[in-house]
Amino acid sequence: QVQLVESGGGLVQAGGSLRLSCAASGSISSISTMAWYRQAPGRERTWAAIITSGGISNYVDSVKGRFTISRDNAKNTVYLQMNSLKPEDTAIYICQVRVGLQVYWGQGTQVTVSS
Repeated sequence: QVQLVESGGGLVQAGGSLRLSCAASGSISSISTMAWYRQAPGRERTWAAIITSGGISNYVDSVKGRFTISRDNAKNTVYLQMNSLKPEDTAIYICQVRVGLQVYWGQGTQVTVSS
């Protein structure tokens, strides 16, 4: 089993920044992709950013230029630097990790952006 622990969420004013972290532990052989999803109140979970084991990243259009995903393979940790935050970024942010054919999810961390 793989456990994921997220941190870094909170309340911030519009235009502010937050940095999320997600650390993986447990039976980890080789992590392939690491990603951040988000789920706004009353809405479905959607993908926000992803990074491959080789460091190639991609983003949903709404966060491009504002969010940066990165990873530390030695620490099995993925980060999401969020700048120029907007009220519409308010959501629970959930990390996802792929280990072989298995997909694991974190418990989520709340990000609230006030206007």
